[in-house]
Amino acid sequence: MKYSITQNGLPLNKSLYTIDEKTKTFSSKEHSLVLDFSSESNWTFNTGSDCTFTTRHYCTFKTGSSCTFKTGSGCTFDTDFACTFDTGAGCTFTTKSKCVVVRRGIFQVIELKEGIKTTLGGWGTKGYTEEENLKGKTVTIEVGGKKYEAVIK
Repeated sequence: MKYSITQNGLPLNKSLYTIDEKTKTFSSKEHSLVLDFSSESNWTFNTGSDCTFTTRHYCTFKTGSSCTFKTGSGCTFDTDFACTFDTGAGCTFTTKSKCVVVRRGIFQVIELKEGIKTTLGGWGTKGYTEEENLKGKTVTIEVGGKKYEAVIK
């Protein structure tokens, strides 16, 4: 396995992070990391804020704010605010407020709405669909004339 882990331009002390090569998981509470796993796929990263990641495909990121990601396809992101993503296809993002999607290849900017799932059009196709995220919300269901309340899981 080949990767680089630095902080402020210097290799990060190994006592400040853990790597489980069996599960392909990197964990650190440190901030301002630069992680280069560009020859690696299928990793999970748990870090602090202000980090930069370079990876291949199918990685999962759980971070603080102000992170930059340059990845291959099929990645999942669960971050705080002010993050930048440059990815391949099939990625999933869980974001906070005030986020936008910039689709450079077709010159489209989409403002994301909190609580709304946005699905982009296919490669090279402008457009998107929006769907309200009902998770955790109470809805009323009518069955056989009787009304029931349910919480969406």
